[in-house]
Amino acid sequence: MKTEAQPSTSSLANTSWTGTVISDTVPGSQTWEDKGPLTWSATSGTSEAQVSAARVAEAQARTSQPKKNSVLEAATASVLKQKSMYEKVQVTEKKQSEVLLARPFWSSKAEYILAQVGFSMKPSCLWRFAHLWLNSGGCSFAAIYIFMLFLVGVPLVFLEMAAGQSMRQGGMGVWKIIAPWIGGVGYSSFMVCFILGLYFNVVNSWIIFYMSQSFQFPVPWEKCPLTMNSSGFDPECEQTTPSIYFWYRQTLKASDRIEDGGSPVYSLVLPFFVCWCLVGAFMINGLKSTGKVICILVLLPYFIIIGFFIRSLLLEGAKFGLQQLVVAKISDVYNVSVWSVAGGQVLFNTGIGLGSVASLASYMPQSNNCLSDAFLVSVINLLTLLIVTSFNFSILGFWATVITHRCCERNAEILLKLINLGKLPPDAKPPLDLLDNPTSIYNTWFNGLPQHIKSMVLREVTECNIETQFLKASEGPKFVFLSFVEAMSFLPLSVFWSFIFFLMLLTMGLSSAIGIVQGIITPLQDNFSFFRKHTKLLIVGLFLLMFACGLFFTQPSGSHFIKLLSNHWIVFPIIVIAIFETMAVSWAYGARRFLADLTILLGHPISPIYGWLWPCVCPVVLLILFVTVMVRLCMKPITYMSWDSSTPVIPALWEAKTGGSQGQEIETILANMVKPRLY
Repeated sequence: MKTEAQPSTSSLANTSWTGTVISDTVPGSQTWEDKGPLTWSATSGTSEAQVSAARVAEAQARTSQPKKNSVLEAATASVLKQKSMYEKVQVTEKKQSEVLLARPFWSSKAEYILAQVGFSMKPSCLWRFAHLWLNSGGCSFAAIYIFMLFLVGVPLVFLEMAAGQSMRQGGMGVWKIIAPWIGGVGYSSFMVCFILGLYFNVVNSWIIFYMSQSFQFPVPWEKCPLTMNSSGFDPECEQTTPSIYFWYRQTLKASDRIEDGGSPVYSLVLPFFVCWCLVGAFMINGLKSTGKVICILVLLPYFIIIGFFIRSLLLEGAKFGLQQLVVAKISDVYNVSVWSVAGGQVLFNTGIGLGSVASLASYMPQSNNCLSDAFLVSVINLLTLLIVTSFNFSILGFWATVITHRCCERNAEILLKLINLGKLPPDAKPPLDLLDNPTSIYNTWFNGLPQHIKSMVLREVTECNIETQFLKASEGPKFVFLSFVEAMSFLPLSVFWSFIFFLMLLTMGLSSAIGIVQGIITPLQDNFSFFRKHTKLLIVGLFLLMFACGLFFTQPSGSHFIKLLSNHWIVFPIIVIAIFETMAVSWAYGARRFLADLTILLGHPISPIYGWLWPCVCPVVLLILFVTVMVRLCMKPITYMSWDSSTPVIPALWEAKTGGSQGQEIETILANMVKPRLY
């Protein structure tokens, strides 16, 4: 097309997309001057007006030749025209000066990369990725995830980085400039980012609450609390485990049903407010302070991760956990559901469709190599997930080993009591010495029993199996707040390791919250000059608004809504937004034209493969992903785990639809829950 063959007319190369120019008026300053979307510079505006006025004067002279005007009249008319033109230029400059505000750079590229990494490494990504690895095919899921990351994730991250960086606009304005008819994508990403920000800090408040409780010895999720004015344990806690009781009853104060509202849980309101105060304090002074804080918040977790990784390798059962890590179910490679889950996880982990990637990139120079940044951030994200998943599996192997040991010891005690009572024959007597390796000794004895004795034993006690116990690791936030904290309580110096673990989660959560909020603040400042002039007022007002709205998720039923939003809702708008983003760049503006403009800005050629990935591969993959997610959701009803205080079985699974009944699957789960406690 002609537009592609004429770089001089390219809107990206001439920076007419954003209407911004680099300020050279102050020596040594590195600020971007925002001239507004409709006016570029006073010099260019004046020259165009002069040329236009000259052409008009020539045309009028040619048409008015028969009429003889005096030299005085002609001179007067010329002066009046020049005066009118001068006044228009002055008015334009006045309007420009009203919206002329500095757009800062990141202090260094390292701060920018860490900001992108911190935003993408959400705490929920860690436990969700590990749980999917465990239950969706093992190494097969990991291979599918890596393939989808480089097929769709990296190209889309590069697209958002390039768009935000070249146009110096946030996630809302960038798409209006590329294709005005598709500008609604920016508003959609803004709303999704806002809703995500409302409940994201609620998860951080859970972390702060656990961190504050970890200073006790023993930690409160290690043992059941005593009943008031009694020496016995709480009867509700005795029906389940201390970690489950502490999570549902003392942290969330969870309601029995999602329809049950109630006032906010006051023990979570203060941590929730502290989270917003911390994020506000980090961002109140703009990028200069945010960049320094990001360096600490992002780098500190990596030191803790390395420490946990080394410590986890020294635990009993770590070898078993790592063996589960390398298990691969080849049949899952042909499972469409696994591909769908992996694709959705790639989009969520990379932060595509939220506008934050473009907003963070808008504070980088146009000549920055955003392609290498996209690869670097994605690879760091992937390596972090792999390392964290490794120590997760090591610690879960230790957790399953300890639980199985206690199960064997408990079964031995029960069998001895039943033999003394005459309910079991003496042949069912277990070995007395189980201290060295309870699981191995008990299972060796149990497997050597005659079949009829073995059947009698199984009727009285539960079967202790480390593989089965390992697969019982909870899903979602409960993966951390149930399985993982229980494993922490088994470690020597459990108080120290629990505090360090929650400190790691908190720093990662705060760095992600900063990225989410930046995706909200930047579009507001780009579209409203008032917010650019009063940044602190915007930040304070926005945080108060989000704190007030987020209190909804701190009520007893709030955790149910968070699970439904994070597991079932957020993937839909992200996929739709990503589809329209690729359409805007690939079809509305033109992928080859976009790459040609980037080549001019970056100063080096870009692989033409992206001219094929953006318009062809990414939209097709995203559309298939959207259809499979819809089908999977329609085929499987939405469920949530709640606290049922009316039955002996405390955690109960309910269908998340009005009037839903508990089906066969739910009955099976409840039947498994009524088995005796393992320790």
